[in-house]
Amino acid sequence: MAERASRILPRPFSLHWGSGWIVEEATYAGPHHEPSIQLLQFDDGSLAVRFCYYDHAGRFQRNPLVLGPEEIAGLRRTRSPACARRWPARRGCAPFCRR
Repeated sequence: MAERASRILPRPFSLHWGSGWIVEEATYAGPHHEPSIQLLQFDDGSLAVRFCYYDHAGRFQRNPLVLGPEEIAGLRRTRSPACARRWPARRGCAPFCRR
């Protein structure tokens, strides 16, 4: 299994409908790819969650994300303590934000 890549937060993102910052991220280095769940904060202040993945060389992949039970558990373990503060359960937090 590859070692988890270290990516700096926050870091910018740009989509064709808006741009902003990746302010929180949970990742897990699995045997085939590195799935990531990201909290996106758009420049207008709105928030969104992106489910995506990177290859083991750290390149963002634009394909469907498929997760198995081991990867889901790994994402839960790697979320940061700040996740619960930035994206609390009362706001519809994804399961990776729970311990």
